Amino acid sequence: MDVNARNKSEALALWAALDSDPARALPKIDAVRHWQGPEPIGVQTSGADIIAALFAPLRAAVPDLRRQTHIFTGGQSSAHEDGHGDGASWVAGTGYYTGRATGDLFGMPISGHNLRLRWADFLRFDEEGRIVHAQTIWDFVDLLDLIGRPVLPRPRGALHVYPAPTGFDGVLDAPQDDAETAATLAMGREFIFGGLNRFDQSDLSSMGMARFFHPNIKWYGPGGIGACLSMTEFESLHQQPWLTAFPDRKVLHLESLFAEGRILSASGPRGVVATHTGRYLGHAPSGARIEVSGIDFWLRFGARFTENWVFVDMVHLFAQMGVDLFAGLGAEAKVEPA
Repeated sequence: MDVNARNKSEALALWAALDSDPARALPKIDAVRHWQGPEPIGVQTSGADIIAALFAPLRAAVPDLRRQTHIFTGGQSSAHEDGHGDGASWVAGTGYYTGRATGDLFGMPISGHNLRLRWADFLRFDEEGRIVHAQTIWDFVDLLDLIGRPVLPRPRGALHVYPAPTGFDGVLDAPQDDAETAATLAMGREFIFGGLNRFDQSDLSSMGMARFFHPNIKWYGPGGIGACLSMTEFESLHQQPWLTAFPDRKVLHLESLFAEGRILSASGPRGVVATHTGRYLGHAPSGARIEVSGIDFWLRFGARFTENWVFVDMVHLFAQMGVDLFAGLGAEAKVEPA
């Protein structure tokens, strides 16, 4: 069994344990020294801590918890802009948690609701096949909107659109073609470091996004932003408002960037840095220097990306802007218009 197959087998076993009885998962993550959870969980420094802080509360609140996996992939990372170093082994996945909540979770009034919670995990393995570092984002903003307790204005994009890849081919449980993998990674590196980071703070075309995104790109954004179902929608509904609010944003501190076949994956709790200088989703500019905790998956078809699954820890982002998105959950919260 090669390294990637071994690591993916370990990831599947971990998820199965976490979903059925989180305590059973502890031996599989006893080497973890850093696990970035979603806000308000934050960083946990041991497997026992991340189970107690994140996975056990979810399982307790949703006894019939089920995991849907839309994308499952792994590979060797090339996350440094200069192309040197890195080489870490990662496995990643995303999809939905579903089930009926019988209790609340992290102050969110979810009890009595049928849930559909977007999840994404990135797991880094050492040479011995142990999980030593991880990042998890759960889309709480989308979940709260789904149960009728929105904490941000109605998204400009489409609500609650987060499907599996169009061809239902995102679960990569067999070896992928090495040439396809290399082509996807090369395109991803050029897209991120040669496209996104070339924004001149005035003209969207300065990034050359049309070289990388198909005109009918399906961009599945996080709660608060929504899905954009064409390049035109992506630019007008997400990119323009985002870059108006954070015009100096740069991709600087990715923890992972890897490909497997036609799927590209990236993660980083500090993957994008920016200054909040424009109004965003109903909130005035704070002038704060912010770090974006994000996760992305892209699907390549030929010479362009045709789908992009996007996570941003919006609760963490707004906390840096001086806004506690959970503050009003104990009462009917007033949401300012965008």
